This record gives sequence, C-alpha cells and structure tokens, in this order.
Amino acid sequence: MLRRILTKQNRHALPGALGLGQSTATNIYNAFSFFSFLAPMGFALISDIWLGRHKTLLLSLMLYLCGCLVMFTTSLPTALDNGAGVPGLAVSMVLIGLGVGGVKATFSPFLGDQYVQNIPQLTRRKNGEMAIVDRTLTLQLIYNIFYWFTNVAAMSTVATTFLEKEFDFWLSYLMGTISLCITLAIFAFTSSKLVRIPPQGNVLPKATKVLVRSCKSGFKLSNAKPEYQAMHYGQAVPWTDQFVDELKRGLIACRVIFSFVVFYLAIGQLMNNLVSQAGQMKLYGIPNDMINSMAGVGCIVLGPVFQALYSFLGRRKIKFGPIARITVAFLVCGGAMAYAAGIQKLIYSAGPCYDRPLACALSQGGRVPNDVNVWLQLPMYFIIAVAEILGFVTVSEYSYSKAPPGMRTIVQALTQLTAAVGSAFGMAITPLAKDPTLIIMYSCLTGAIALSAGLFWWRFRKYDKMDAELNRLNE
Repeated sequence: MLRRILTKQNRHALPGALGLGQSTATNIYNAFSFFSFLAPMGFALISDIWLGRHKTLLLSLMLYLCGCLVMFTTSLPTALDNGAGVPGLAVSMVLIGLGVGGVKATFSPFLGDQYVQNIPQLTRRKNGEMAIVDRTLTLQLIYNIFYWFTNVAAMSTVATTFLEKEFDFWLSYLMGTISLCITLAIFAFTSSKLVRIPPQGNVLPKATKVLVRSCKSGFKLSNAKPEYQAMHYGQAVPWTDQFVDELKRGLIACRVIFSFVVFYLAIGQLMNNLVSQAGQMKLYGIPNDMINSMAGVGCIVLGPVFQALYSFLGRRKIKFGPIARITVAFLVCGGAMAYAAGIQKLIYSAGPCYDRPLACALSQGGRVPNDVNVWLQLPMYFIIAVAEILGFVTVSEYSYSKAPPGMRTIVQALTQLTAAVGSAFGMAITPLAKDPTLIIMYSCLTGAIALSAGLFWWRFRKYDKMDAELNRLNE
C-alpha cells in the first residue's frame, strides 16, 4: 500500500500508482493505522454488550472483505486511468480499517475463550510422569502459537510484492481478497465447534460507579467493596468483592498496555520509513517492500526458540515474568532503531546522491539508488522480531488473563488504542521523516524507547512478584 501511494505509475525503478511522495505517503499510512487502531473500541463495545465476540468477528471479516474488493477493483489499470485511484484508496482504507479494527478487538479474546480450564489440573504424561497443567502457562503457549501462525501467514507478502513488481498492484490485492474469502469459508464451516461466550451486558456503568465510589472513599479501590461501604457509609452497593478485585487487576493491565505507545511508534517504522529506506539502497532485483518480511521470518524462526526458553526457565523455577519480558522487548526495540540510524548514516555517506538519495541528477530520475547493499537491513529485522515476540505476544496474553471476564474485548481494544496513539505520534514526527533528517528521527526514537523501558521497569516490576496472586482470581 505504501509504495502504491509513494511512487508514480510507470516509474521504472520502483512500481507505483499515485505518486504522492514520501512525507504524504507516510502521513496517509499513519492516518490509516491510527484509524484501524481506533476502530476496535467501537467493536469492543458491540461485542461485550450486544453481539458477542463470534458475531462481531464475523461482521469484521465481512467489512474487511468489502474493503479488499474495493482496493482490487480501483487498482485495475482502467480504473486508475479514469481517476479512481485516490477515491478508491480512501473508501477501501475506511472499510479495511473498520474490518481490521474489529478483528484486532475480538480475535485475541475469542482465541482465549477457546481454552476453558480455569484451575490447575494434575495429568499424566506419555512417559508416566505426573505434571500440572497451568492455565497461565497454557495461555502463554496458545498466544505464542497464534503469533507464530500469524507470521507464517504474513509470508504471503513475499508473493504479493513480487506480483506488484512483475505485474501490477491489482494482482496483489486479488490474492489478498481470495485469501480472505477462504478464511471466511473456514470460519463459517467450523463455527459450530467453537466456544461462544454470550455477551455479559454493559458492565461499564457498574465499573464507573465503583471508580467513583473509590474516589469518594480515599482513592482506594478496596474501599469500594461492599463491606467497607456498609461499615463506613451505611450503604449497600450492587457489586461484589470479586468484581472490585477483577476491576483492580484490569486497571493494572490497562496501565501496562498504555506504556506501549513509544513501542508501537517504533515498530510502526517497519511498514513505512524502513520500506522507504530500503528503496534508497541497492535492491538487486528485490522489491523494497519485501525486505521487511524478514521480520516475519525472524518470528517464525525464533518463536519456537523462545517457547523452548520459557519451558526451560519454568522447569528450573526461574521467573521471567510478563513485566520483565516487556521491558526486554522495549530495550531490544531501541536497539533496532539505533541500527536503523546507523544504516541511514551509511546511506547518506554513499554516492551518488549522499543525503539526497534518488533526488539528484546522478540518480537518473530516481532509478539509481545510493551504493549501499539492502541486505544490511537484515539483522535489524531479526532484532525487531525478538522485540515483537517478547512484546506483542506478552501483552496479548496479559490483557486477556488480567481483564475482567465481561470486559476482555474492551481491554484488548485498549491495546489497539495505544497503537493509535503511537500512530498519532508518528504523524507528529512526519516532518522528520524525510531526507536528510531521518538519522535524527531514528536517534530520537532510540532514546525515547530506552527511557520508556527504564520508566516501565521502575513502575511495574512489582507486579511480576504478585502475578500468581492476580491470576488466582480466575479460579
């Protein structure tokens, strides 16, 4: 999508369609990301209050399919020649943004719903040894497997980038549309076998009343419990101790989620500025927007390694809790941004155009990039893969396991809302997302995420020590 917006149609060096330029393309993509991350909140309310997660997920997939159909039809050469490119892009972005938003809000908690065991169980392994099946560790495994399969599916970008390079964009979008049709068919066929938890009604008013009551009672949530209210105020309240404890735990999850703003801002570079960075380097026949698929390859290769590491640590009772994993993810992501700054420095130090890549006369109209090998980006994408495994998988597991049962979709949507804030910051730094200031941008991101890691660990490390106590509420 970015390259379709960025580059003009019939340009020989890089395929394109609309030719709106890097700053505009980055801004449009960040706006699309902001919208698709903001949309989940509306779908979360629909899911938890009215339709339930299964029906909301089905609706979201249908909207997603409609957006893909519009994108495909308005990318045909005839449509572009008749001026349908920009209007089609706008309509498809709205539909796809709504569809993606709904899927992001509902699928992760819907996946967690399929595992119905709440208390530890003793089981016998094939070798005769007895073992305890723990809900927290099982959910961790489920979300790791889900993220692994997500990245396997993301390898389709390799095919789509070659299709757009060798043929045209419409063929790439056709492939995505057909894939989504297959997904909908499989989902409909297996629906009868899936666990469907009915919506539990609107618990937000009750949660709001608990928060208001706690503010009036010394700003402590525990003071909103029925016994305290009856003893000190002589009032009966329509909630239980369990609901207050679940809400308190859910608020911890929300605070952890909101700490991901800078992380999302940094990871967002994967889909815009790092693609453009690859376009400034020698590609050797590789599409510049295919290189970032190496992050997916990294996740596929390293995902089982990290799961084996978690099992190894667990058997030896070495704690590597969710807060510690997220902190490491932040630091690793900062290292990736520092590497990106180094690559950009190499690009600006090489000819023929130095700090004006593809823009000087020697580039022959943007056909000749600076003399830097694009595969120097490869280590950066594997570093990003490590950050994604430690960060995204952990926050999905954390948001599901710590959210109140009636608010799991809403809490998951807050994860996407945090990503929306990250995209908004991405739009704010758009003036830096151009030559020759890209080094400054990557360096600032490195510093910001390093600071976030330090503050996050300082503020939340205590919750790793009480993680087992928080999880016992599910029992």
